[in-house]
Amino acid sequence: MLKKAASFISFFLLTFVSFLFISSFISEPVKRVKETKIEETSGNNFPQNYKIVSPKLPKKISFCGEPVPLKNIDVKERLDREIIVNTYWHSLSILSLKRAERWFPVIEPILKKYNVPDDLKYLALSESMLTNTISPAGATGFWQFKKETAKEYGLEINKEIDERYNVKKATEAACKFLTDSYERYKSWTLAAASFNYGRSALETQMKKQETNNYYNLVLPEETSRYVFRIIAIKEVMEHPNKYGFFLKKSDYYQPYKTFTAKVNGSVKSWAEFARSKGINYKILKMLNPWLRKSYLKNKHNKTYFVELPQKGSIYVIPERKID
Repeated sequence: MLKKAASFISFFLLTFVSFLFISSFISEPVKRVKETKIEETSGNNFPQNYKIVSPKLPKKISFCGEPVPLKNIDVKERLDREIIVNTYWHSLSILSLKRAERWFPVIEPILKKYNVPDDLKYLALSESMLTNTISPAGATGFWQFKKETAKEYGLEINKEIDERYNVKKATEAACKFLTDSYERYKSWTLAAASFNYGRSALETQMKKQETNNYYNLVLPEETSRYVFRIIAIKEVMEHPNKYGFFLKKSDYYQPYKTFTAKVNGSVKSWAEFARSKGINYKILKMLNPWLRKSYLKNKHNKTYFVELPQKGSIYVIPERKID
């Protein structure tokens, strides 16, 4: 009986000591974490001097020369949402700033040529972040044209060529579409909305809701946010420092330095063509993503203009030497 009692007491003491030992390891890190948080945040001395705040909205803002009615609570809050998103979606906003430096000089003169407001360059940025992306619905290129609309506005699309990937030609097609919409609505804001929603769908809602003002329309969420997203991108891009973006001049992507070469007839191999110009197929495709095959049959004997780099402007990686 005594032996059993002694064994029980020994087991109890061993268990108690083990519990204290394990507890010390569990509780100590929690204590250290709490102390660290207090030290880092005391006196508003945040890690890396970083504070998350709600960006201050501008008192006035316009889009394509048309005032945005910020006195309306719904309009104000919808714009607030998009400015918050673009302020704190750091990676995408930084890339947008970098890419715009390369591509806006290509897009801006074309907008001017067609008398389309300069603000609509932000529509392309909103659509694709200035990349030749393809949406799940098949919309393609910087301006995200679907095949039917692209062909309607003069872009060539076949197995060998897809001019939705040609920034200059796609921008011209976008200008024609937006100008046609403006002539119908007398509003660039509605023209921009129609680029996303389609004219037929937009006009159906305008008639049903008895309004000709974008800001008074009840629309599906994508189109409801669409123009506000463009306006927010414009605001952040035009005042980057105000929203916490401080890029050095060397951070921006510079425009490609190119010249155009005329191509008549067929091309058996674009890789061979590129090599004859002192570059490689990858560089040719980088500058001319609208070339969709490694060859060009060109059955109708059209004339095409390809972009080639100015001498020394793009480093050509040498081929590996194989013994």
